[in-house]
Amino acid sequence: MLCSCCKPNTIFGSYWLCRLQKFTVPQRFFSHFYMAGTLWTTLLLLTTWLYACTAGSTSSTIFALHKSHRVWRTVFLLWLMEAQVLRRLYESLYVFHYRPLARMHIFGYFIGMSYYIVAPLSLCCTCAPEVFEFTLDLVSEGRKQWQPLEVIGGNRFPLWLRWKQWVGSAIFLWGWIHQLRCHAILGSMRAGGEEYVIPKGDWFEIVSSPHYLAEIVIYVGLLIASGGADITIWLLLAFVVTNLGFAAAETQKWYIGKFEDYPKHRYAMIPFIF
Repeated sequence: MLCSCCKPNTIFGSYWLCRLQKFTVPQRFFSHFYMAGTLWTTLLLLTTWLYACTAGSTSSTIFALHKSHRVWRTVFLLWLMEAQVLRRLYESLYVFHYRPLARMHIFGYFIGMSYYIVAPLSLCCTCAPEVFEFTLDLVSEGRKQWQPLEVIGGNRFPLWLRWKQWVGSAIFLWGWIHQLRCHAILGSMRAGGEEYVIPKGDWFEIVSSPHYLAEIVIYVGLLIASGGADITIWLLLAFVVTNLGFAAAETQKWYIGKFEDYPKHRYAMIPFIF
């Protein structure tokens, strides 16, 4: 028996559209994104850190010093990403209370899983081939040419960071803290199990999707911390802005349709712009 959206008098292809809409998974599967992201980011961080220790221990020429800085910068970016995915994993498990009937399309699920594999990798693409070769050598030959504690102390990791890394990390932390607060507000609303209400507090006072705005701030921080020379991080930021922009527009439309008294001064995602 066909459902109402699949009746013959509808537009061509609606039957298959209806069938595709049935391929969904529980919304609580969002936690899978952050589990995969945490495991993958941790692996990249550890292997890149070990490689940085080895590269740093033999740095003597100007070229070698530049290479060592590039690798340590990558380690720093992966540390920031690790802080992000770990917090998102915690929130998906303990802060958000997904409704039992809440679903998401399987296509979105696979996109999310892919994103949290590609995003951490894009932060270390400049040295990924070297790290991969180094890791293979460690696994196949059991090579131990590094002394972690001695090397890390000798290289004085924080001294490898320049002003761009410090400014970028400050912007990252700013967005990170506000996203934490906004997610806590949303989580408390879902925990109540009551009818939808207009969210208030923190950046909700200026935009309808402050957690999306905070996500953009986070990735701007990563871009600045990277030095802005890697095209992959620019592409990552462009994807985040575009994807969240569409989601924020839909959220804004839903709020306005749902609440007659919705604050008119609230923008969708970016204050005074969008």
